[in-house]
Amino acid sequence: MHIAPSIPSSFVTLLVTIGSVETAVVFASLTAGIHRNERRSLALRSVVIAGLVLLIFAIAGSLILSVLHISLPAFRVAGGLLLFLQALTLTFSSPGLSSINESEKRDAEQPGDIAVFPLAFPLIAGPGSLSAAVLVMGRTAGWIEGVGVIAMVLACLLLTFVAMRAAERLVAILGRTGADVVSRVSGILLAGLAVQFVFDGLGEAPFLRG
Repeated sequence: MHIAPSIPSSFVTLLVTIGSVETAVVFASLTAGIHRNERRSLALRSVVIAGLVLLIFAIAGSLILSVLHISLPAFRVAGGLLLFLQALTLTFSSPGLSSINESEKRDAEQPGDIAVFPLAFPLIAGPGSLSAAVLVMGRTAGWIEGVGVIAMVLACLLLTFVAMRAAERLVAILGRTGADVVSRVSGILLAGLAVQFVFDGLGEAPFLRG
């Protein structure tokens, strides 16, 4: 069975921008206190909410861009640069710091529902993963590849939910050093994918065509 090259590339792009392991590490930290008994519910609801938004961006992204009169090549360059910045943060910072800041973390540690903020947004469905959803769908050729990309989105969300459910175990196994290694490897992969998106966008730019 032939698998289009865009499908595994889409999976890697979405996986490193969503950051299943990094998300689980931050989730374990945020739910270590008053939210401990709500972990399963919080994990499920945050993944479902983030997943719905990611699917909307993936399916309707091109339409949104056309309404705003933004060409796909222009968005490839802009999205590639955004993903490259995220890659730098993953490579040189601690896991999760690219998603939430200290103020957001303090808010999450207070009583209240944290499924939407900061778990679904911006931890799972952040600017990087939302841009990635539009970018990977934008380079599909035909509905079969489009369905494949949707399947990759769902697969990454499932992996994220599993990682969140096993967050404490992951943290115990990986430790801070292991989590940092995963983050940095993800950053390196994302950097290469981001530069490729920029190249693709520039390659279709009208002012660069012969």
